[in-house]
Amino acid sequence: MKILVVEDDGDTLSYVTRGLGQLGHTVDAVADGREGCDRAMRGIYDVIVLDRMLPELDGVSILKNIRVAGIKAPVLFLTAIDGINDRVAGLDAGADDYLVKPFAFSELAARVHALGRRPALTNVETVLKVADLEMDLRRHMVKRDGKVVELQPREFKLLEYLMRNAGQVVTRTMLLEHVWDFHFDPRTKIIETHMSRLRSKIESGTGVPLIHTVRGAGYSLHEPE
Repeated sequence: MKILVVEDDGDTLSYVTRGLGQLGHTVDAVADGREGCDRAMRGIYDVIVLDRMLPELDGVSILKNIRVAGIKAPVLFLTAIDGINDRVAGLDAGADDYLVKPFAFSELAARVHALGRRPALTNVETVLKVADLEMDLRRHMVKRDGKVVELQPREFKLLEYLMRNAGQVVTRTMLLEHVWDFHFDPRTKIIETHMSRLRSKIESGTGVPLIHTVRGAGYSLHEPE
C-alpha cells in the first residue's frame, strides 16, 4: 500500500516509517501539518496515519479539509491525547480509527492493514481541471485541449499546486515552500525559470494563457476572462 504518515515527533516518525517500509509498504513521511495536508490532498494514498497535534495545522483541521475535498482514504489518528471527548471529536471529523501513544508497532500495523483491506471508496478526486487543462494525478498525465503535455517532475508539481489553488494568487514564498520545500528564499531565478518552461509547454499551440503574473504578488492560474 501507499501510506502517508504525518507526525511531528522525529523518533516516532522514523519508527513508524521504517516499520511500515519493512512490511513492504511505500511510505511518505511528513513532519509538518500544512505539508501533510497538501500531500493528503493529492488523493493517492491507501491509508493516512495522522498525528493529532502538529505544527502549522492540527490533525483535526487536516482531516476536515481532506474530507471536504472528497478525499476518502481511511485515516488512523495516532496521538497522545486519550480523553474520550478528544477521541469522539476525531472520529466525528472523519477519522476511521484511533490509536493512543505509546503504542505497540504490531497493533499499529494490524490497524493499518485492516483499514487498507476496506473496499475502495469512489469519488476520490484524482483529476484536476481548469478550462481545457486537465491533470490526472494517478496516471501522472497532463493534457491541454485533449493533447498530452510532457512535463518534468518539478514542472508537474508546480502545475499541480497552481491548479489546486486555481483562481487564487500564489506567492513566491508559497511556491518555494510547497514545490521546492525551501523555507528560505535562495534569491535565484529558479521559480521564474520553471514557470517560463511550464508556460511554454501548456500554452504551446493554443495561444490562450492560463498562468498569469500578478505584478508584485505572484502568479495565478485561471480561465481566460
